[in-house]
Amino acid sequence: MTKPVRVRDIAEACGVSVGAVSRALKGQPGLREDTRLRIISVAEQKGYDFSRLRSEKLKRVLFLLHRQHNISRALPFYSQLLLGIEDLCREQGIALSFLSIGPGDAVSEQVRVHQPDALICAGFFEPELLALIQQMKLPLVLVDLWAPGLPCVNPDNTQGGYLATKHLIDQGRRRIAFLASTLAHYSIRQREKGYRQALYEARLLMPPEYEAIAPPLLDTEQSLVEAVNELLTLPEPPDAIFAYNDAAALVVERLCAERGLRIPEDIALVGFDDIEAAAWSQPPLTTIAVDKQQLGREALRLLLEDKPAENLFLPVKLVVRGSSVK
Repeated sequence: MTKPVRVRDIAEACGVSVGAVSRALKGQPGLREDTRLRIISVAEQKGYDFSRLRSEKLKRVLFLLHRQHNISRALPFYSQLLLGIEDLCREQGIALSFLSIGPGDAVSEQVRVHQPDALICAGFFEPELLALIQQMKLPLVLVDLWAPGLPCVNPDNTQGGYLATKHLIDQGRRRIAFLASTLAHYSIRQREKGYRQALYEARLLMPPEYEAIAPPLLDTEQSLVEAVNELLTLPEPPDAIFAYNDAAALVVERLCAERGLRIPEDIALVGFDDIEAAAWSQPPLTTIAVDKQQLGREALRLLLEDKPAENLFLPVKLVVRGSSVK
């Protein structure tokens, strides 16, 4: 039987102290970046079992959010998710911190400032940025995101997209558009999949221009405004819109009001996420409710339970309000 690779074995191979190896494997400060990468490379070559880093009790967890998410607009969703994580962290005696990062950042240096024992990445991350995070060899869970080989927890986005679209079909709508900021995000692609499934079952075929993907501008809201205006000025505009999230649906409400279009009489609307603003918008927004705090708690549980990588889906439900029912 092959003996497991020890920290001491790596230290001897690298010509550094055991303490230096320990800091490198745990992503702790106190080492030059080239030294840390060399230690991790040797550990990988020798077949070190990085899962052993999970054997110690978690003391510090770092919550990572991509800077592409406009922080003020993303907070109604991610703040609730963060509160769910914090609630369970408090029960477990774990310190929780927050970091917003993006491409071009010195990711490992910024992460090490927090000295985390584990990471939770929420929302969209480019594969390249996610690969940099994985190189740190810290226990990692994704939430509202999916990547092969990593533990993930997501709302059932496909079912949510299906429920939203089927509700609009059941209300008699036959020209149903899908509004999204991008299809690069796993969650949005899954919601679009549910939208397509409901249309297929109803034997409805939408013209290509009814899939409104916002142009890639730096300001997400302005790009959504352009996409919605294109929909509303079509020769045959949609009689319903399924928006990929509530923030986008609220943009639709504002633009319809500016044009004198009545919701839901002229155009029905459904969002996704059930953020607080959905209930007090005018008219109140029909949406797909996501238990955001439970999403956060389940992400932390995946870290604590140290199970093989799995993808958990949490149930969602349709909340019907005035934006979709005459």
